[in-house]
Amino acid sequence: MSLSITPAGASLGATIRGIRLAELDAQTFKVIHLAFLQYAVLVFPDQHLTLAQQATFGRRFGEFDPLVQATGSVAISNLRSDGRLRPRDDAMMGILLGNEGWHTDSSYMPVSAKASILSAEIVPTAGGETEWADMRDALETLDAARRAQIGGRAARHSLQYSQARSGHEKPGSYSYGYEDHDAPLRPLIKTHPETGRDALFIGRHAYDVTGLSTAESEALLDDLLSFACQSPRLWSHRWAVGDVALWDNRCVLHRARPYDLDEPRVMHHTRIAGDPVTERGLDTRN
Repeated sequence: MSLSITPAGASLGATIRGIRLAELDAQTFKVIHLAFLQYAVLVFPDQHLTLAQQATFGRRFGEFDPLVQATGSVAISNLRSDGRLRPRDDAMMGILLGNEGWHTDSSYMPVSAKASILSAEIVPTAGGETEWADMRDALETLDAARRAQIGGRAARHSLQYSQARSGHEKPGSYSYGYEDHDAPLRPLIKTHPETGRDALFIGRHAYDVTGLSTAESEALLDDLLSFACQSPRLWSHRWAVGDVALWDNRCVLHRARPYDLDEPRVMHHTRIAGDPVTERGLDTRN
């Protein structure tokens, strides 16, 4: 079976079949990397990677983000390590519920993420999809007046802010990016460091736009998010056990969809660190 790439039918996304991610040669990875830059989101069905294999695949894209530096991945799950369901007041449950809002990974850290990889170990009988939205097309179809309004502006990014605004602020055992860092300042229009293509850089972690009041900032960001996260810029993936997804945090927003929290869902997440030259906050660059 040979490699095949099937576009999703949206402005982003493709499904790749006919390969084993655990057995990639250099030429096949080159094809995958080019597809990653073109489509921004790739889904690889029926891979069933071990955690070590997922980490090896992730390393091909760069160094690990601090979130996964020690192990190569973290479990994104409503199950505790003992196999029991997490209570609803568990700090991680607050993060899981917050992640149902559109976001990009690690934008609240000093260096935002380059890419993310997610694999499915246990999926619920319904719901629990992952959706992605194309911020390249969003910017390119934004009306001229709005684009002029946001040109040169930037916004702070904070996990504390987004969790509080969503009503899921649960300080406690989850601390990554939550209390350790000042909110970095990031431009609303981001130039992709590899393709040169501009994209909106927004999401639920963004707030406090430069030059605007709090109310004006929230209204602008909400309006941009509502416009950006619409067809034909959306792709939703219904997970099957063994699926792997890869996406580009530099130009894509994503969100989890709701599911019955009394059913287990176990996903494994690998996060690739961004280049400090291009992914560091404006106010933290040397």
